[in-house]
Amino acid sequence: MNYPLLMATWKVAPALAAGCTAILKPSELASVTCLELAEVCRDVALPPGVLNILTGLGPEAGAPLASHPHVDKIAFTGSNATGIKIMTAAAQMIKPVSLELGGKSPILVFEDVDLDNAIEWTLYGCFPNNGQICSATSRLLVHTKFLDELVGWSKSIKISDPLEEGCRLGAIVSEGQCYEISSEAAVEYEKILNFISTAKSEGATILYGGVRPQHLKKGFFIDPTIITDVSTSMQIWREEVFGPVLCVKTFATEEEAIELANDTQYGLGAAVLSKDLGRCERLSKVLQAGVVWVNCSQPCFDQAPWGGIKRSGIGRELGEWGLENYLTVKQVTEYTSDKKWGWYSPP
Repeated sequence: MNYPLLMATWKVAPALAAGCTAILKPSELASVTCLELAEVCRDVALPPGVLNILTGLGPEAGAPLASHPHVDKIAFTGSNATGIKIMTAAAQMIKPVSLELGGKSPILVFEDVDLDNAIEWTLYGCFPNNGQICSATSRLLVHTKFLDELVGWSKSIKISDPLEEGCRLGAIVSEGQCYEISSEAAVEYEKILNFISTAKSEGATILYGGVRPQHLKKGFFIDPTIITDVSTSMQIWREEVFGPVLCVKTFATEEEAIELANDTQYGLGAAVLSKDLGRCERLSKVLQAGVVWVNCSQPCFDQAPWGGIKRSGIGRELGEWGLENYLTVKQVTEYTSDKKWGWYSPP
């Protein structure tokens, strides 16, 4: 899953710091770390009832929370489908929401890059956490021919049990996907394989991967996958896969790269790799994303705002912006003059 403990603390910590009580509904596929968080809170003597952990499936646990009249604010990280349901439920009572939803983020690689650095950041932008990253830069826009080297690096990625030393790609979280409230885009093995199969049927080329690793007969493992000959109308280019799948297009000019990067319904992240810092500054201003990485992809700092635009969400987490999610501004006016207001005359 998409860092379940980290996503929980991004919400719980500022909520408690703002003086709120909170109910945390973790994904039904990744609840254990959140239950451990509750134990930590108990160990440090957090008063009973301040943080409450509610496990369960979306229809039974998530949906009633989203629509409950005594829930004053909702913060959610997960799929667009679930985010729409939460926003719809919240709208019935005009309650505020902050949503960090899906993405199909671009990474733009220009001809002047250091090749090894560019390849490593390209892989790191898409394949860590088994590709289950909402901000994954899974659309590669490349000016130079470095696909052979990219495939070579991909072949060297160790795929194994995550507890093994040196593992760099583990298993997908589940076999089946659920789109109910709080499913948090639970990735399914067959869904990713169907994305890859559809891309092939639409005319794309599976340059590398797309199948189960030969040495792993059990578990929901997929080789890191690189897909080329992709058109902008293909499903693989437009929809979030939430798995270790990178699709590739080439561009001729900076203007074309910008147009391709912004041609998406999402706007969570974007990365630009170039030694030309003037170009990097230009692109960081025009790329339509809430987070832009320059000469890297995926580093995240607690002090900096995190969130997307377009269908990638509403609001920001982390830093002072994250705290503001759980505060409201109240105006208090006191009249301190001894003079009468004088608008009305006494009888």
